[in-house]
Amino acid sequence: MSRIGKLPIKLPSGVTITVGDVVTVNGSKGALEVVMQPGINVAVEGDQVVVTRADDTAELRAKHGLVRSLLNNAIVGVSKGFEKKLEVNGVGFRLSGAGQQIEMSLGYSHPVKYTAPQGVTLATNKMEITVSGIDKQLVGQAAAEIRSLRKPEPYKGKGIRYIDEQILRKAGKAGKK
Repeated sequence: MSRIGKLPIKLPSGVTITVGDVVTVNGSKGALEVVMQPGINVAVEGDQVVVTRADDTAELRAKHGLVRSLLNNAIVGVSKGFEKKLEVNGVGFRLSGAGQQIEMSLGYSHPVKYTAPQGVTLATNKMEITVSGIDKQLVGQAAAEIRSLRKPEPYKGKGIRYIDEQILRKAGKAGKK
């Protein structure tokens, strides 16, 4: 049995689930849909959601934990939401804007504009970008796209990095004796 798949998901108050070919999760922050895999069953038992599989084939064993994780992410997203924080380091680097679009000065000859996908909001605070939304995959994808605009370099650490990310620093050029 899948260690992740067999765990029941606790439903927070205010979250409702509709089970069908597509599981719809409604909460205070919005609604998300999770497409069901054939052979994987979802049942709501009181204040818990239980994910089971029809048999022990390798394909269904692989999808069992996946579907449970997707449902859990949808439930957490519509009740609490997700956010990722990025930090911008570098002399002359600037941030401006909020909502769906931000403009960044990242040391290029032109300002870089980034427009977030639908369902993701951006906020800037000095040299910090906060990416938030209800869909975990969209929030992570938007944060990764922003980071890819100027990846942190290993010598001075300049660039855009996640707040909790450790940058491995390299020694510079060795001087002459």
